[in-house]
Amino acid sequence: MKLWICFIFFFLLCGESAFAQQEYEKHVFVSSKGDSLLYRLLRPEAVKPGKKYPLILFLHGAGERGNDNQKQLKHGGQMFLNPVYREKYPAYVLFPQCPSDGFWGYREYPPSFAPSDMSPEQALGSLLSMVKELLDTYRNLPEVDTKRIYIMGMSMGAMGTYSMVCCYPEIFAAAIPICGTVNPKRLSAAKGLKLIKFRIFHGDADNVVPVSGSRIAYKILKEHGAEVDYTEFVGCEHNSWNPAFNTPGFMEWLFSQKKK
Repeated sequence: MKLWICFIFFFLLCGESAFAQQEYEKHVFVSSKGDSLLYRLLRPEAVKPGKKYPLILFLHGAGERGNDNQKQLKHGGQMFLNPVYREKYPAYVLFPQCPSDGFWGYREYPPSFAPSDMSPEQALGSLLSMVKELLDTYRNLPEVDTKRIYIMGMSMGAMGTYSMVCCYPEIFAAAIPICGTVNPKRLSAAKGLKLIKFRIFHGDADNVVPVSGSRIAYKILKEHGAEVDYTEFVGCEHNSWNPAFNTPGFMEWLFSQKKK
């Protein structure tokens, strides 16, 4: 009897998880060059005529690369399904998936994640160029508020976040790079970063992406005149996205940002 109860409980849990993931629509975006990009889309629960909604672009980490159009929701995907947040902060949320052999923000895998080893090149690679096209498709919808376009990413996705804001600072009202890094020369050369409000998170014991990447980014962004908040988690290793997502006021801060 107990075995059957456990089985039913497990089945219900699996069914609930599967149902939650189904709320993210599966799509394939075809770029102007004919290349394909897998992505998931979460819409507001009820789109009201004449109302405009924020748009969030979420860039996942290297561990979620693939071609299943599923793994990119592993970290952060459930956060946007919270019924309280969905009611309080209705929004469009994009989760593109990077192919297994790709890397957000760069043409090839960096030799190391030390800030000085990251590419100083200003142009986007082919993958992020596709992401930009995808983003344009949705931000041009009449129901999307172009003054409330947000970007966030973790690890590889944070590197992609820096790349996107360096190339298109006029688009984003807010950016949240988590455990990322960027070449200081690339960030210093970028124009218009003071138009964006930043929240940076990193663990000081990160043994994958050195914390120096976020520390340097914070200093340079401050020099640019950007409004930037930096949180460093003591003793936290690479998975600093967990405490970041659980930071009090995380969602409230994000959805309060608006382009002037």
